[in-house]
Amino acid sequence: QVYLVESGGGLVQAGGSLRLSCRTSGINFSIARMGWYRQAPGKQRDLVATISNDGSTNYTDSVKGRFTISRDNARATVYLQMNSLQLEDTGDYYCQTTWKGRTWWGRGTQVTVSS
Repeated sequence: QVYLVESGGGLVQAGGSLRLSCRTSGINFSIARMGWYRQAPGKQRDLVATISNDGSTNYTDSVKGRFTISRDNARATVYLQMNSLQLEDTGDYYCQTTWKGRTWWGRGTQVTVSS
């Protein structure tokens, strides 16, 4: 069974930082492409960032220069460092991967940015 467990969310003031973690099990993490998605209240779930097994990364335009996705293969964990947080970053953040033809999601961690 594949498990993705997010942590690190919380309440933060605008301009602040948070670091999200997603611990995985049941996959060969070192070859898996990992992604972070977020879902703002009342909106669809959108891609935030991805990291491939070779460490190459992609970001949605709104977070470029503020967020950094990284991975620790020894810990089978992917991270999302979020700096200069803005009100629009509020939402539930989900870890995602595709493994053996199926897409897997964590349960999410909530991020609330206050003014």
